[in-house]
Amino acid sequence: MSTTKQRPLSVTIISAIYILTGVLGLGYHLKLAGSHHLFDNDVVLITVTEIVAVVAGVFMLRGANWARWLALAWMAFHVAISVLNGWSKVAVHAAFLAIIGYFLLRRQANDYFAAKSSSQA
Repeated sequence: MSTTKQRPLSVTIISAIYILTGVLGLGYHLKLAGSHHLFDNDVVLITVTEIVAVVAGVFMLRGANWARWLALAWMAFHVAISVLNGWSKVAVHAAFLAIIGYFLLRRQANDYFAAKSSSQA
């Protein structure tokens, strides 16, 4: 008997959003990097965060439990850095974090990630 659970639609959608956000953000910021020094600290940090988004999205699709925590940490990081850009952006990012957290931490997602983790062990 297989312990694999079907991936919840919410996990699929959130994963796709993370992948799309990472890929589009990476392309956009690398395009901007052409007018700046490629290894400028900001460019490197932004590139790493965009790659992290893609990694989180891909591995959530594969059922890696650590990837959902990475996705939540990625969003929490955005809440924290939003402080530099005004409280309205903090509120928007915090709302996204709450919504994403709700869907990644509810029972269906827990069952999916637990089943994937136990079948990979």
